[in-house]
Formats: sequence, structure tokens, C-alpha cells
Amino acid sequence: MKEPNHEANRWLSQAEDDLKYAQLGLREGFFAQVCYQCQQICEKAIKALRYGRGERLVLGHALVELAAPLAALARFREHLAVLDQYYIPTRYPNGLPGGVPSEVYTRTQAAAAVEVAQQVIAAVRRELSTGRMH
Repeated sequence: MKEPNHEANRWLSQAEDDLKYAQLGLREGFFAQVCYQCQQICEKAIKALRYGRGERLVLGHALVELAAPLAALARFREHLAVLDQYYIPTRYPNGLPGGVPSEVYTRTQAAAAVEVAQQVIAAVRRELSTGRMH
């Protein structure tokens, strides 16, 4: 694996770029896609912090599980649990009972997801910049 700070920065950089895309999607009304993208943004940011702590391989997609060993992200647990619910149903019609994701998810949900993603990125950035990795 590459040097921990380098690997952390790669993951966080992609999360930050994805956030710009999610913000564009929010403005343009792609709410289901924004909800999914915010789940992915948080996954990448959390993985950035874990790589920054020196972990060699961080696997999985469940945000609550990925963030569990990170005390700095404990305050986001409830919000991450909501974003975890966007992993599949936002993408596939058979992930919802009788609905189509593009017709079900709302601006309110997407805006809240973007807010969480912004806060998680900021928290990860702070942790990485101060060197407090636990």
C-alpha cells in the first residue's frame, strides 16, 4: 500500500470531487442519485480516515460499520445509518415497494444527505490535518 497520508488524500480528494457532483445534482433535481452519491461520498471519506490511520485494506460499504472504530465520527452514527438506507433503493426500482427511485426521493432528503456528506468530509479533513487518528 502507498504511504498512509497519500492514500488518505487520494480517497478524500475523490470524496470532495463527488460532493461537487452531488451539489450539482441537488440543484438540477436528481434527488435519488444525490442520496446515493452522498452515501458513496461518506464511504470514501471514512475510508480516507481509516487509511490515514495506517490501515492497509478497508473493505465494505456499510457506513455505520466503517465508521464504528472512529471516535471522531461517532456523532454521525444516526445520519450514517440513514445514508446506508440509500445504498440500493436509490438505484433500483425493485429496491422499493412499488416505486421508482427517481420519483420517490425528495429534495429534502437529498439536501439533508448533502449536508451530512459536507460535515463528514469536514470532520475527516480536520482529523487528517491534526494527526488525531483515533
